[in-house]
Amino acid sequence: MTSATRAEQGWQMLDIFASFGVRAFDLTETDLDGRRRSFRPSQEWKLLGRWRASLLESAAARQDNIIVRPRGGTFELVQLDDLRGAGLECVRSIAFLILATSAGNHQAWVAVRECPADLARRLRQGSGADPSASGAARIAGSVNFKRKYAPDFPDVSILETTPHRTTSRAELEGRGLLAPHQLPNPTTPPRRVSLSGRPQAWPSYELCLRNAPRAHNSDRADVSRADFTFCLLAIDWGWTVPDVCQRLLQMSPKARQSGEVYAARTAQKAAAAVARRSGGRIPCDPQKSVENSGFPIDGLTQKSDGRGSVNLAKSTRQLSSRDRKGAFSPQRLSTRGLPRPTGRGCCTPRTILHPGMCAGQTASGKTLVFRLLSVLSTCLS
Repeated sequence: MTSATRAEQGWQMLDIFASFGVRAFDLTETDLDGRRRSFRPSQEWKLLGRWRASLLESAAARQDNIIVRPRGGTFELVQLDDLRGAGLECVRSIAFLILATSAGNHQAWVAVRECPADLARRLRQGSGADPSASGAARIAGSVNFKRKYAPDFPDVSILETTPHRTTSRAELEGRGLLAPHQLPNPTTPPRRVSLSGRPQAWPSYELCLRNAPRAHNSDRADVSRADFTFCLLAIDWGWTVPDVCQRLLQMSPKARQSGEVYAARTAQKAAAAVARRSGGRIPCDPQKSVENSGFPIDGLTQKSDGRGSVNLAKSTRQLSSRDRKGAFSPQRLSTRGLPRPTGRGCCTPRTILHPGMCAGQTASGKTLVFRLLSVLSTCLS
Protein backbone atom coordinates (compact mmCIF):
# COMPACT_ATOMS: atom_id res chain seq x y z
CA MET A 1 0.00 0.00 0.00
CA THR A 2 1.48 3.35 -1.06
CA SER A 3 1.67 6.40 1.19
CA ALA A 4 -1.06 8.15 -0.84
CA THR A 5 -3.35 5.12 -0.55
CA ARG A 6 -2.78 4.93 3.21
CA ALA A 7 -3.65 8.61 3.64
CA GLU A 8 -6.78 8.21 1.50
CA GLN A 9 -7.94 5.19 3.51
CA GLY A 10 -7.44 7.07 6.77
CA TRP A 11 -9.43 10.05 5.52
CA GLN A 12 -12.23 7.83 4.22
CA MET A 13 -12.61 6.16 7.62
CA LEU A 14 -12.70 9.48 9.50
CA ASP A 15 -15.14 10.93 6.99
CA ILE A 16 -17.65 8.10 7.25
CA PHE A 17 -17.69 8.43 11.05
CA ALA A 18 -18.24 12.16 10.63
CA SER A 19 -21.31 11.40 8.49
CA PHE A 20 -22.89 9.97 11.65
CA GLY A 21 -22.23 13.12 13.67
CA VAL A 22 -18.82 12.22 15.13
CA ARG A 23 -16.76 15.39 15.49
CA ALA A 24 -13.82 14.21 17.62
CA PHE A 25 -11.66 11.15 18.21
CA ASP A 26 -9.43 10.03 21.05
CA LEU A 27 -6.04 9.21 19.54
CA THR A 28 -3.83 6.53 21.07
CA GLU A 29 -0.49 5.13 19.92
CA THR A 30 0.68 1.73 21.17
CA ASP A 31 3.79 -0.34 20.54
CA LEU A 32 4.22 -3.96 19.46
CA ASP A 33 3.32 -5.24 22.94
CA GLY A 34 0.22 -3.05 23.28
CA ARG A 35 1.86 -0.59 25.67
CA ARG A 36 0.59 2.94 25.32
CA ARG A 37 3.09 5.42 23.93
CA SER A 38 0.87 8.49 23.71
CA PHE A 39 -2.73 9.56 24.21
CA ARG A 40 -4.44 12.66 22.87
CA PRO A 41 -8.13 12.98 23.76
CA SER A 42 -10.86 14.66 21.71
CA GLN A 43 -8.93 15.47 18.55
CA GLU A 44 -11.11 17.40 16.06
CA TRP A 45 -11.74 15.13 13.09
CA LYS A 46 -10.78 17.58 10.33
CA LEU A 47 -7.55 18.46 12.13
CA LEU A 48 -6.81 14.76 12.55
CA GLY A 49 -7.49 14.31 8.85
CA ARG A 50 -4.87 16.91 7.95
CA TRP A 51 -2.32 15.11 10.13
CA ARG A 52 -3.09 11.65 8.78
CA ALA A 53 -0.29 11.39 6.20
CA SER A 54 2.55 12.40 8.54
CA LEU A 55 0.94 10.51 11.42
CA LEU A 56 0.77 7.26 9.48
CA GLU A 57 4.30 7.64 8.17
CA SER A 58 5.90 8.38 11.54
CA ALA A 59 3.96 5.59 13.30
CA ALA A 60 5.07 3.07 10.68
CA ALA A 61 8.69 4.11 11.15
CA ARG A 62 8.41 3.49 14.93
CA GLN A 63 6.27 0.34 14.47
CA ASP A 64 3.45 1.94 16.43
CA ASN A 65 -0.28 1.31 16.14
CA ILE A 66 -2.64 4.25 15.61
CA ILE A 67 -5.93 3.71 17.42
CA VAL A 68 -8.92 6.05 17.26
CA ARG A 69 -12.05 6.10 19.38
CA PRO A 70 -15.04 8.06 17.97
CA ARG A 71 -16.68 10.47 20.41
CA GLY A 72 -20.28 11.63 20.24
CA GLY A 73 -22.46 11.08 17.22
CA THR A 74 -26.17 11.06 16.48
CA PHE A 75 -26.43 7.25 16.54
CA GLU A 76 -25.09 4.45 18.69
CA LEU A 77 -22.00 3.15 16.88
CA VAL A 78 -21.41 -0.50 17.78
CA GLN A 79 -18.06 -2.15 17.10
CA LEU A 80 -18.13 -5.84 16.14
CA ASP A 81 -14.57 -7.13 16.30
CA ASP A 82 -12.91 -10.45 15.38
CA LEU A 83 -15.48 -11.45 12.76
CA ARG A 84 -14.72 -14.31 10.39
CA GLY A 85 -16.57 -16.18 7.68
CA ALA A 86 -20.25 -16.69 8.53
CA GLY A 87 -20.12 -14.12 11.33
CA LEU A 88 -19.06 -11.41 8.89
CA GLU A 89 -21.72 -12.39 6.34
CA CYS A 90 -24.46 -12.07 8.98
CA VAL A 91 -23.68 -8.39 9.57
CA ARG A 92 -22.44 -7.38 6.11
CA SER A 93 -25.84 -6.00 5.00
CA ILE A 94 -26.28 -3.80 8.11
CA ALA A 95 -22.72 -2.50 8.64
CA PHE A 96 -21.70 0.95 7.42
CA LEU A 97 -17.98 0.13 7.66
CA ILE A 98 -16.05 -3.14 7.38
CA LEU A 99 -12.31 -3.26 8.00
CA ALA A 100 -9.82 -6.03 7.25
CA THR A 101 -7.47 -6.05 10.26
CA SER A 102 -5.43 -9.19 9.47
CA ALA A 103 -5.61 -12.28 7.28
CA GLY A 104 -9.19 -13.56 7.49
CA ASN A 105 -10.06 -11.29 10.41
CA HIS A 106 -12.50 -8.40 10.11
CA GLN A 107 -14.13 -5.64 12.10
CA ALA A 108 -17.59 -4.20 11.37
CA TRP A 109 -19.31 -1.04 12.62
CA VAL A 110 -23.08 -0.74 12.91
CA ALA A 111 -25.10 2.46 13.50
CA VAL A 112 -28.22 1.79 15.56
CA ARG A 113 -31.16 4.18 15.88
CA GLU A 114 -32.67 4.56 19.37
CA CYS A 115 -30.28 2.04 20.92
CA PRO A 116 -31.29 0.69 24.38
CA ALA A 117 -28.63 0.43 27.06
CA ASP A 118 -27.83 -3.27 26.63
CA LEU A 119 -28.33 -3.61 22.87
CA ALA A 120 -24.62 -3.30 22.03
CA ARG A 121 -23.81 -6.20 24.36
CA ARG A 122 -26.62 -8.31 22.93
CA LEU A 123 -25.51 -7.56 19.35
CA ARG A 124 -21.89 -8.51 20.06
CA GLN A 125 -22.99 -11.72 21.73
CA GLY A 126 -25.56 -12.62 19.08
CA SER A 127 -23.20 -11.99 16.15
CA GLY A 128 -20.32 -13.92 17.71
CA ALA A 129 -18.08 -10.85 17.93
CA ASP A 130 -15.52 -10.18 20.64
CA PRO A 131 -17.55 -9.31 23.78
CA SER A 132 -14.70 -7.18 25.15
CA ALA A 133 -14.57 -4.79 22.18
CA SER A 134 -14.18 -1.28 23.61
CA GLY A 135 -15.13 0.94 20.67
CA ALA A 136 -11.54 1.82 19.71
CA ALA A 137 -10.15 0.76 16.33
CA ARG A 138 -6.93 0.90 14.35
CA ILE A 139 -7.27 3.58 11.70
CA ALA A 140 -7.52 2.41 8.11
CA GLY A 141 -4.25 2.78 6.22
CA SER A 142 -2.15 1.96 9.28
CA VAL A 143 -0.20 -1.21 9.98
CA ASN A 144 -1.31 -3.78 12.56
CA PHE A 145 1.84 -4.10 14.62
CA LYS A 146 1.68 -7.18 16.83
CA ARG A 147 4.56 -9.51 17.60
CA LYS A 148 2.61 -12.55 16.44
CA TYR A 149 2.48 -11.07 12.93
CA ALA A 150 6.20 -10.26 12.66
CA PRO A 151 7.87 -9.78 10.29
CA ASP A 152 4.97 -9.57 7.80
CA PHE A 153 2.72 -7.10 9.59
CA PRO A 154 -0.72 -6.81 7.92
CA ASP A 155 -2.26 -3.53 6.78
CA VAL A 156 -5.56 -2.30 8.19
CA SER A 157 -7.70 -1.58 5.14
CA ILE A 158 -11.27 -0.68 4.29
CA LEU A 159 -13.16 -3.59 2.79
CA GLU A 160 -16.59 -1.95 2.40
CA THR A 161 -18.27 1.35 3.24
CA THR A 162 -21.95 2.29 3.05
CA PRO A 163 -22.41 5.93 4.15
CA HIS A 164 -25.53 6.80 6.17
CA ARG A 165 -26.58 3.15 6.58
CA THR A 166 -28.39 2.65 9.88
CA THR A 167 -30.39 -0.13 11.47
CA SER A 168 -32.87 -0.55 14.31
CA ARG A 169 -33.53 -2.94 17.14
CA ALA A 170 -36.51 -4.41 15.28
CA GLU A 171 -34.37 -5.16 12.22
CA LEU A 172 -31.63 -6.74 14.33
CA GLU A 173 -34.15 -8.91 16.15
CA GLY A 174 -35.73 -9.90 12.83
CA ARG A 175 -32.34 -11.05 11.55
CA GLY A 176 -31.70 -13.04 14.74
CA LEU A 177 -28.60 -11.02 15.63
CA LEU A 178 -29.55 -10.13 19.20
CA ALA A 179 -28.85 -12.44 22.11
CA PRO A 180 -31.76 -12.96 24.53
CA HIS A 181 -32.48 -10.01 26.76
CA GLN A 182 -31.50 -10.59 30.40
CA LEU A 183 -33.90 -8.93 32.81
CA PRO A 184 -32.53 -8.53 36.35
CA ASN A 185 -34.94 -9.37 39.16
CA PRO A 186 -33.55 -7.85 42.36
CA THR A 187 -36.46 -9.09 44.49
CA THR A 188 -36.00 -12.78 43.69
CA PRO A 189 -32.34 -13.55 42.96
CA PRO A 190 -31.68 -16.93 41.33
CA ARG A 191 -31.21 -19.83 43.68
CA ARG A 192 -27.59 -20.89 43.58
CA VAL A 193 -28.07 -24.32 45.14
CA SER A 194 -31.08 -26.63 44.85
CA LEU A 195 -32.76 -28.28 47.81
CA SER A 196 -30.76 -31.41 47.07
CA GLY A 197 -27.52 -29.50 47.49
CA ARG A 198 -26.62 -29.37 43.79
CA PRO A 199 -25.81 -25.94 42.25
CA GLN A 200 -28.39 -24.50 39.87
CA ALA A 201 -27.25 -21.03 38.76
CA TRP A 202 -24.04 -19.82 37.14
CA PRO A 203 -22.48 -16.42 37.83
CA SER A 204 -22.85 -13.89 35.03
CA TYR A 205 -19.75 -13.96 32.84
CA GLU A 206 -20.92 -10.73 31.20
CA LEU A 207 -20.85 -8.97 34.59
CA CYS A 208 -17.39 -10.34 35.36
CA LEU A 209 -16.13 -9.06 31.99
CA ARG A 210 -17.92 -5.71 32.28
CA ASN A 211 -16.47 -5.02 35.74
CA ALA A 212 -12.97 -6.24 34.94
CA PRO A 213 -10.20 -3.62 35.05
CA ARG A 214 -8.54 -2.53 31.85
CA ALA A 215 -5.65 -4.63 30.62
CA HIS A 216 -2.17 -3.14 30.97
CA ASN A 217 -1.80 -0.17 28.58
CA SER A 218 -4.96 -1.17 26.74
CA ASP A 219 -8.52 0.05 26.35
CA ARG A 220 -9.93 -3.46 26.63
CA ALA A 221 -11.03 -5.40 29.69
CA ASP A 222 -8.52 -7.76 31.27
CA VAL A 223 -10.09 -11.04 30.18
CA SER A 224 -7.77 -13.12 32.39
CA ARG A 225 -9.03 -11.38 35.52
CA ALA A 226 -12.63 -11.72 34.38
CA ASP A 227 -12.07 -15.46 33.82
CA PHE A 228 -10.55 -15.93 37.27
CA THR A 229 -13.39 -14.04 38.97
CA PHE A 230 -15.99 -16.10 37.11
CA CYS A 231 -14.27 -19.34 38.20
CA LEU A 232 -13.95 -18.06 41.77
CA LEU A 233 -17.65 -17.32 42.05
CA ALA A 234 -18.75 -20.50 40.28
CA ILE A 235 -16.72 -22.74 42.58
CA ASP A 236 -17.91 -20.86 45.66
CA TRP A 237 -21.49 -21.35 44.44
CA GLY A 238 -20.98 -25.12 44.42
CA TRP A 239 -19.75 -26.04 40.94
CA THR A 240 -16.82 -28.44 40.64
CA VAL A 241 -13.52 -27.74 38.92
CA PRO A 242 -14.33 -29.88 35.83
CA ASP A 243 -17.75 -28.21 35.52
CA VAL A 244 -16.22 -24.73 35.77
CA CYS A 245 -13.48 -25.64 33.29
CA GLN A 246 -16.04 -26.70 30.68
CA ARG A 247 -18.24 -23.66 31.32
CA LEU A 248 -15.27 -21.32 30.96
CA LEU A 249 -14.44 -22.87 27.59
CA GLN A 250 -17.98 -22.03 26.47
CA MET A 251 -18.09 -18.46 27.79
CA SER A 252 -14.56 -17.04 27.51
CA PRO A 253 -13.04 -16.17 24.12
CA LYS A 254 -9.56 -16.39 25.64
CA ALA A 255 -10.26 -19.87 27.03
CA ARG A 256 -11.47 -21.05 23.62
CA GLN A 257 -8.34 -19.63 22.01
CA SER A 258 -5.87 -20.89 24.65
CA GLY A 259 -7.49 -24.29 25.12
CA GLU A 260 -8.20 -26.64 28.02
CA VAL A 261 -4.85 -26.13 29.72
CA TYR A 262 -5.60 -22.44 30.34
CA ALA A 263 -9.18 -23.16 31.45
CA ALA A 264 -8.11 -25.92 33.84
CA ARG A 265 -5.30 -23.82 35.33
CA THR A 266 -7.65 -20.87 35.93
CA ALA A 267 -10.29 -23.09 37.55
CA GLN A 268 -7.68 -24.78 39.74
CA LYS A 269 -6.32 -21.46 41.00
CA ALA A 270 -9.85 -20.32 41.80
CA ALA A 271 -10.54 -23.59 43.65
CA ALA A 272 -7.37 -23.13 45.69
CA ALA A 273 -8.41 -19.59 46.63
CA VAL A 274 -11.89 -20.75 47.69
CA ALA A 275 -10.37 -23.61 49.70
CA ARG A 276 -8.03 -21.26 51.55
CA ARG A 277 -10.86 -18.89 52.32
CA SER A 278 -13.26 -21.58 53.55
CA GLY A 279 -10.79 -23.28 55.86
CA GLY A 280 -10.01 -26.19 53.56
CA ARG A 281 -13.57 -26.95 52.46
CA ILE A 282 -14.42 -26.51 48.79
CA PRO A 283 -18.21 -26.20 48.45
CA CYS A 284 -19.30 -28.70 45.81
CA ASP A 285 -21.45 -31.73 45.12
CA PRO A 286 -20.19 -34.59 47.34
CA GLN A 287 -20.58 -37.03 44.45
CA LYS A 288 -18.33 -34.90 42.19
CA SER A 289 -15.95 -33.34 44.64
CA VAL A 290 -12.75 -31.70 43.57
CA GLU A 291 -10.81 -34.37 45.45
CA ASN A 292 -11.85 -37.05 42.96
CA SER A 293 -12.13 -34.85 39.91
CA GLY A 294 -8.69 -35.70 38.61
CA PHE A 295 -7.57 -32.07 38.54
CA PRO A 296 -4.62 -31.28 40.85
CA ILE A 297 -5.07 -28.00 42.70
CA ASP A 298 -2.12 -25.59 42.53
CA GLY A 299 -0.68 -24.70 45.90
CA LEU A 300 -2.20 -27.65 47.79
CA THR A 301 -0.39 -30.76 49.01
CA GLN A 302 -1.39 -34.04 47.38
CA LYS A 303 -1.40 -37.07 49.67
CA SER A 304 0.60 -40.08 48.59
CA ASP A 305 -1.99 -42.62 49.71
CA GLY A 306 -3.03 -43.29 46.10
CA ARG A 307 -6.64 -42.32 46.64
CA GLY A 308 -6.39 -38.86 45.08
CA SER A 309 -7.52 -37.00 48.19
CA VAL A 310 -6.23 -33.51 48.91
CA ASN A 311 -4.78 -32.36 52.19
CA LEU A 312 -5.91 -28.78 52.74
CA ALA A 313 -5.16 -28.41 56.45
CA LYS A 314 -1.61 -27.13 56.03
CA SER A 315 -2.64 -24.68 53.33
CA THR A 316 -5.43 -23.17 55.42
CA ARG A 317 -4.00 -23.15 58.94
CA GLN A 318 -2.51 -19.70 58.48
CA LEU A 319 -5.75 -18.33 57.02
CA SER A 320 -7.82 -19.59 59.95
CA SER A 321 -5.43 -17.92 62.41
CA ARG A 322 -5.42 -14.60 60.54
CA ASP A 323 -9.18 -14.65 60.08
CA ARG A 324 -9.62 -14.98 63.86
CA LYS A 325 -7.29 -12.03 64.29
CA GLY A 326 -9.41 -9.81 62.05
CA ALA A 327 -7.80 -10.15 58.65
CA PHE A 328 -11.03 -8.92 57.13
CA SER A 329 -11.85 -6.28 59.71
CA PRO A 330 -12.73 -2.67 58.73
CA GLN A 331 -9.46 -1.51 60.29
CA ARG A 332 -7.38 -3.85 58.08
CA LEU A 333 -9.24 -2.76 54.96
CA SER A 334 -8.92 0.94 55.81
CA THR A 335 -5.15 0.68 56.16
CA ARG A 336 -5.00 -0.64 52.59
CA GLY A 337 -6.65 2.43 51.11
CA LEU A 338 -10.18 1.04 50.73
CA PRO A 339 -13.37 2.69 52.02
CA ARG A 340 -14.19 1.50 55.49
CA PRO A 341 -17.39 -0.57 55.17
CA THR A 342 -20.18 -0.52 57.69
CA GLY A 343 -22.90 -2.95 58.63
CA ARG A 344 -22.95 -6.39 60.13
CA GLY A 345 -21.28 -9.11 58.10
CA CYS A 346 -19.88 -6.76 55.46
CA CYS A 347 -16.23 -7.66 56.07
CA THR A 348 -16.37 -11.42 55.82
CA PRO A 349 -14.42 -13.33 53.20
CA ARG A 350 -17.70 -14.23 51.46
CA THR A 351 -18.82 -10.64 51.01
CA ILE A 352 -15.36 -9.61 49.82
CA LEU A 353 -15.58 -12.19 47.04
CA HIS A 354 -19.12 -11.36 45.97
CA PRO A 355 -19.74 -7.57 45.84
CA GLY A 356 -21.90 -6.53 42.91
CA MET A 357 -21.92 -9.93 41.21
CA CYS A 358 -25.44 -10.93 42.23
CA ALA A 359 -28.75 -9.25 41.61
CA GLY A 360 -29.80 -6.93 44.37
CA GLN A 361 -26.35 -5.84 45.51
CA THR A 362 -25.18 -2.26 45.37
CA ALA A 363 -23.51 -0.66 42.36
CA SER A 364 -20.61 0.54 44.48
CA GLY A 365 -19.65 -3.06 45.18
CA LYS A 366 -19.20 -3.68 41.45
CA THR A 367 -16.55 -1.02 41.14
CA LEU A 368 -14.58 -2.40 44.11
CA VAL A 369 -14.69 -6.12 43.42
CA PHE A 370 -11.28 -6.46 41.78
CA ARG A 371 -9.54 -4.23 44.34
CA LEU A 372 -11.15 -6.26 47.11
CA LEU A 373 -10.00 -9.51 45.50
CA SER A 374 -6.48 -8.11 45.45
CA VAL A 375 -6.72 -7.30 49.18
CA LEU A 376 -8.07 -10.78 49.87
CA SER A 377 -5.13 -12.34 48.06
CA THR A 378 -2.71 -10.22 50.12
CA CYS A 379 -4.42 -11.16 53.38
CA LEU A 380 -4.23 -14.87 52.55
CA SER A 381 -0.55 -14.81 51.57
